[in-house]
Amino acid sequence: MESRIKTNSRKGFYYTNVDQQSERSPSVIVIGGGMAGIAAARALHDASFQVVLLESRDRLGGRIHTDYSFGFPVDLGASWLHGVCNENPLAPLIGRLGLPLYRTCEDNSVLYDHDLESYALFDMDGNQVPQELVTEVGKIFEMILQETDNVRQEFSEDMSILRALSLVFERKPELRLEGLSHKVLQWYLCRMEGWFAADADSISLKCWDQEELLPGGHGLMVRGYLPVIHTLAKGLDIRLGHRVTKIVRRYNGVKVTTENGKTFVADAAIIAVPLGVLKANVIKFEPKLPEWKEAAIADIGVGVENKIILHFKNVFWPNVEFLGVVSETSYGCSYFLNLHKAAGHNVLVYMPAGRLAKDIEKMSDEAAADFAFAQLKKILPDASSPIQYLVSRWGTDINSLGSYSFDAVGKPHGLYERLRVPVDNLFFAGEATSVLYTGSVHGAYSTGTMAAEDCRMRVLERYGELDIFQPVLEEGSVIPLLISRI
Repeated sequence: MESRIKTNSRKGFYYTNVDQQSERSPSVIVIGGGMAGIAAARALHDASFQVVLLESRDRLGGRIHTDYSFGFPVDLGASWLHGVCNENPLAPLIGRLGLPLYRTCEDNSVLYDHDLESYALFDMDGNQVPQELVTEVGKIFEMILQETDNVRQEFSEDMSILRALSLVFERKPELRLEGLSHKVLQWYLCRMEGWFAADADSISLKCWDQEELLPGGHGLMVRGYLPVIHTLAKGLDIRLGHRVTKIVRRYNGVKVTTENGKTFVADAAIIAVPLGVLKANVIKFEPKLPEWKEAAIADIGVGVENKIILHFKNVFWPNVEFLGVVSETSYGCSYFLNLHKAAGHNVLVYMPAGRLAKDIEKMSDEAAADFAFAQLKKILPDASSPIQYLVSRWGTDINSLGSYSFDAVGKPHGLYERLRVPVDNLFFAGEATSVLYTGSVHGAYSTGTMAAEDCRMRVLERYGELDIFQPVLEEGSVIPLLISRI
C-alpha cells in the first residue's frame, strides 16, 4: 500500500498512513474519537508511540458535539464541567485555553447542576410557582431521599428509586404532597431522572449515589467543548469515517477491520467507543471477550437525554438560568436552559430524558421542535416561534446508542471497573469505565489517560524497555513503596 500524507486545514488534523510506522516503534490503535479516545491517543502520541485513531463519524468529539450553524457555538451533547476546581483533570487545559465557564450551581445543590435561586417554575396555566414553595418542596425532597437510605439499609435486595419512594410514602404519609406541591415534587424527580438520563423505575437504589462529585459546583462551557477536543487532537493521526467492525487479538498484536474494508495492525488497541455501541455488538471480537467482560457490558445501564435547541429572534422569557414546567407526573414536566443569561444567545434548550427522550426521538426534527415549543407556550402564551432549531438523537444515533451510563437496578457498581479492566492487549476507556465520575466528560478524559498509561506499560514491558521505570523525580520527593500481600 502506498504511503501518503495529507493535511486537512479546515479541521486542523494531520493524517498519515499507518504503514509508515517504524517496525520497532510501539504502536497502538485507538477506537473512538470522543473525549476518552482522544485523551488516550494524545497521551500515547506524546510518549512517542505510533498511534492511529479510528472514528466512525465524519467529525471528532463523539457525544461532545458543538454546533455552529446558528452563527455561535451550542453544545448538542455534553456542555458542563462537573466540578469547577483544580482537582478536575480537565481544569488545567480549560484554563490554559482561556475558555469561560458560567457557574450554574454551587456545591451540594439538591438539583446537582443548578441552584434553586436560578429557576423559575410555572404550572400548565402559565402561573409562576412561588419561590418559597419551590424551596420548601426542595427540602421535603431531600428528606424523602434521606428516608430512601433507610429503605436501602433495611432491604438486602436492590430496588428502583421509584419503588423506594413508594415505600417511603407508605411509611411516612406526612411526606405525601398534594396539589401544586405534588407537581413541584414531580419536577424535582424529573430533574433527578435528567441527571441519570433514565426513569426512576430503572435507577438502582443501592448505587444511585455512589458517584463522587468534585467540589466547586458545575460550570457551563460558554464557548462549547469543541475547542478542548481540537486542542487535544492537534497533530494526531486521525481517520474519520472509519467504523470498526472487527477486532482480532493475538499474543503479539491486534488487527482491526473497518466497515470500508481497511485493516490496521498494532501492538495493542484502546477501545473507547460508547457503551451503547458495545451493547449492540457492532464490533465483533475474535476471540470473544471473556464472560465477565460481556456481563459488564450487558448489565450497566445506558440512559438517554436529548436537547432540542430553539433559536429565537428576540428574548421574551424571564432573566433566569432555567425555566421549568411542573406537572402531575415527572414524564409531563419540562426543563429549559436559558443560554441568553449564560452566554448572551437568544436560545432556550429543552432537555427531555428517559422515556420522554426516547418517545421524542420517534418524531421528525420538525415535530420534536414543535413539541418543545408547545411546552414553552404552556408557560409563556405570548412566545414567538423559533427561527431555527436543532435536535439531538443520542439514543438512536448508531454511533452512540445512548447518552451516558447509570446504575441499573440489581447490578453492582463495580461493573464500571470490570468494564475498564484490560483483556490481554485490549484496553478500555470511556465514561462507562469510570467508577468515580460516571457519565461525565472529566470521567471520560481520566479513563482515556489511564488506559493510555496501562497500555504504555504493557507494550513497553513486552519490548523490554526497562528504562520506563526510571521517571525523573523532583529532589527530595518521597514515593511510597508499592507493597502487596498474598
